[in-house]
This record gives sequence, C-alpha cells and structure tokens, in this order.
Amino acid sequence: MIEAQDLEQTYQSGGRPLTVLRQINLAIAPGEFVAIMGPSGSGKTTLLGLLAGLDRPTRGTIRLDGEDLGALSEDARARLRVEKVGFVFQTFQLMPTLTALENVLVPLELRGRAAGNGRAAEVRARQLLERVGLGDRMDHYPAQLSGGEQQRVGLARAFAAEPRVLLADEPTGSLDAETGHAVIDLLVALNRDAGTTLVLVTHDPALAARARRVIRISAGAIVSDTRAEPA
Repeated sequence: MIEAQDLEQTYQSGGRPLTVLRQINLAIAPGEFVAIMGPSGSGKTTLLGLLAGLDRPTRGTIRLDGEDLGALSEDARARLRVEKVGFVFQTFQLMPTLTALENVLVPLELRGRAAGNGRAAEVRARQLLERVGLGDRMDHYPAQLSGGEQQRVGLARAFAAEPRVLLADEPTGSLDAETGHAVIDLLVALNRDAGTTLVLVTHDPALAARARRVIRISAGAIVSDTRAEPA
C-alpha cells in the first residue's frame, strides 16, 4: 500500500543544509497497523507528511497504492489524498463554524458522495458519530465539546470516506490517559472493521503496543523495525 525507497529530506537552516530524513526504506502492506516511534526531532512527522504526499522528498521515491507521488502534479496528489487518505491530527483541526455532524460530512462532500445523494452521506456521518459515542452531540460545535470528544469527531471524519490509508500524528498526545485509551480502542476497532491501512506517529507506548509493527526512528534514520502480535 505504501512504499518508500531511498528517501531523504533536507532543508536549509541558517544557510546550511539540515538533513531530517536519510535513507528511509520501508514497505507497508494493505491493512497493516504500523506505529512510528522516536524522540522529538527525529523526523517522524516529516516522514508522515511525505508518505501522504503533503511534501516532496529531496531524494527517493514514494508510492501510495501503486501511484508514484513524485510523478504527480500537486493537484493530482491532492486528488489522491481526497480519494484514498484519511488524517487524524493531535490538534483535532475541526472547522469551528461547523457542527460535529457537518465536520464529518466534509470529506464526503469533497469526494462528491453528497452530490445527488446527500441523505446517504448524512446517514453515514450519523452512524460514525454514533459509533464513536457522540450520538447525542452531533449538533454541537467544537467549542462545545471536550478535547476527547473533538478527537472522536476527528476519527469519525477520518473514516467517513472509507480511506484506503489512515495517517495519524500523535492522536492521543493532547488527551488525558483515560480518554487516550478510549481513542486507542476506537482506532483499533475502526481499523480492524474497515481493513484500512493505519500508520501513526506516537510517543505513547500503550498505543504502539496495539500495533502489529513498530518502526523506530532516530536522527532521521530507521533504527529498528519490529513485527509482533498486538497486545
């Protein structure tokens, strides 16, 4: 589902090159649940952004569901993300002027599913919010929701368009322990039921322990790649 070959990312910092990622090689199979771990500044979030096609690598190639991202225009990469990729962010990134239900409907509208079939899109959005325990909060705005509730809206939104790949950046990083564990359970359940390829960046060992594979990065390079049955 995702392949990276000889990946390198270098930025200019103070007039000098700063290499953030070096010689990254990995392949992630369809339906696989992968956690990426490493210290702050090790390149985890940069790698996630490259795998999503949000940025171009300095060197190397990335294929997402068989598509060479480097061969695509910016518009084509954006279309690919809309069609195949879901995102969960640490800071939620909900639209403050939209209700929980309307936020979940956004990716469905972007994919055109709501066009001519708005009722079906709304039914799916409502079902997902019920699934994440927000059946009675659908008409609430983000400011009226707790952090954990906002993250659950983010999860429902990420799964709304049934993406082939879900990328999550520290999805429990800003949550208390109890809410974080609830979000972990939801991620695992939604991933299992939908068969979505799940790749997440995390500092949370409890979340990483649920993955079938843990990739550790240090100083921009992969230092270990371990496969195991989830806890």
